[in-house]
Amino acid sequence: MIPNTTPATTEPTSPTPLSSELEGSTTGRLMSLDALRGFDMFWIAGGSYVVAALNQLSDNWLLKLLKSQLSHVDWAGFRFYDLIFPLFVFINGVSLTFSLTKTVQRDGRVSAFKRIVQRGLLLFVLGIIYSGGFSNEWPGIRVMGVLQRIALSYVGAGTLFLLLKPRGLAGALVGILVGYWALLEFVPVRNFQLDAPAIHALQKDRPGVDVRTLFFETRESTRGHYEKGLNLVNHIDYQFLPGKLYDTFYDPEGLLSTLPAVGSALFGVLAGVFLMTSTRPGTSKAMILAACGVTSVVVGGLWGLEMPVIKKLWTSSFVLVAGGYSLLLLGAFYFVVDVLGKRVWCQPFVWIGMNSITIYFAAQLLNFRKIAERLVGGSIKASLGNFGDILLAIVTITLLFLFARMLYRRNIFLRL
Repeated sequence: MIPNTTPATTEPTSPTPLSSELEGSTTGRLMSLDALRGFDMFWIAGGSYVVAALNQLSDNWLLKLLKSQLSHVDWAGFRFYDLIFPLFVFINGVSLTFSLTKTVQRDGRVSAFKRIVQRGLLLFVLGIIYSGGFSNEWPGIRVMGVLQRIALSYVGAGTLFLLLKPRGLAGALVGILVGYWALLEFVPVRNFQLDAPAIHALQKDRPGVDVRTLFFETRESTRGHYEKGLNLVNHIDYQFLPGKLYDTFYDPEGLLSTLPAVGSALFGVLAGVFLMTSTRPGTSKAMILAACGVTSVVVGGLWGLEMPVIKKLWTSSFVLVAGGYSLLLLGAFYFVVDVLGKRVWCQPFVWIGMNSITIYFAAQLLNFRKIAERLVGGSIKASLGNFGDILLAIVTITLLFLFARMLYRRNIFLRL
């Protein structure tokens, strides 16, 4: 889904020697991080097709649960699919601690900052291209998007990493989450809901009046709301974000909600610093990551009782819940892959994870699903009934893995 903007290496941030578990990769990369990135991408590029196909064969409650987890919640709440995006932001945070540390040691802090800006700009432009580029006339061009959010969170977290020590980074994370909550809770907005049903109801009383006129004519204010279109985040997007908005009146990757996304990246930065500098045994590191993950999920869930867990607003509670699950996954992958050395099973994910930007664009441009339909679609798929969907899903995933493996074997790695 989302590119690898910062390759993970295992360079330490201080003279403290790394544990033998972290040095296990002969390539000098943290293999568990590449595997985790590839695992995340897998579910966007084709993994969800298998669950959807299997669900057609049975009313099995487990398959139905898996299928529901591979779809986004409409607004408030949290499912596995809502973790895909923030997990990549988190992974980039972990990765940048390794790559920027190496740059600072080799070329200095100024060069590292230049690298952050250059990569951020390039990724932002690629994000615009991915969303359609300049194929539409202005204002039909989407300025913000998934890749753009990755770029901005990378620049923000990377800059803070260069300026602050670990305690300062933790303080910045807390400040971002509390500050964002305070903004949404206490800054007043117009008592106007930017939601189609609410707008249609108003236009019945004032036919012919456009939405923008109705919005700016509203004088009554309110605050502390998190409903669709009735919150500070959505109103700022509507008033100040130029170009095409993904949700008509606002954008899930809009302006203000980029701030807590930097917090998600800082979660990864702190995890990366811990992995680099801690002299604890690998098993202990994995357990600490897991414990921090559970704590974060619990705290985020409790905060969600007051500030709902909403991905499209990237609420502070959402940052904690997503960050907690990200820590749990990182701890699990790190323990199995880098501590226990069990690496054969994760090789397909490593192929994807080491070329995630290429896979991200290839999934859109090549469309492995359509290629699979050309191979086993039509009469072949129809003759197998519901099993035809399973075959189509398997071929889609196979094509994805073969493409990633080909790039890996030929040492083709697209870096920013």
